[in-house]
Amino acid sequence: MDAAEVTKLVEEALPGCEVQVQVDGTHYMVVVVGDVFEGLPTIKRQQMINKALFQHIMDGTIHALHPRAFTPAEWAERQG
Repeated sequence: MDAAEVTKLVEEALPGCEVQVQVDGTHYMVVVVGDVFEGLPTIKRQQMINKALFQHIMDGTIHALHPRAFTPAEWAERQG
């Protein structure tokens, strides 16, 4: 599964979010930025990303997932 496929799945599950994916074999780093994460704890944010990719995690296509989720303000602050 390539980065474009993962991006599409996450964008479909979390419309309006900006999605960035880095792939290294079966290891995926997914960064999602959107207002949908406002006021949510980190674990809930990660669960939302995991849910979008659950089928592929369970069938082994995605072996390791590192989800990171930010509001636009949090992302802007991180970017300096």
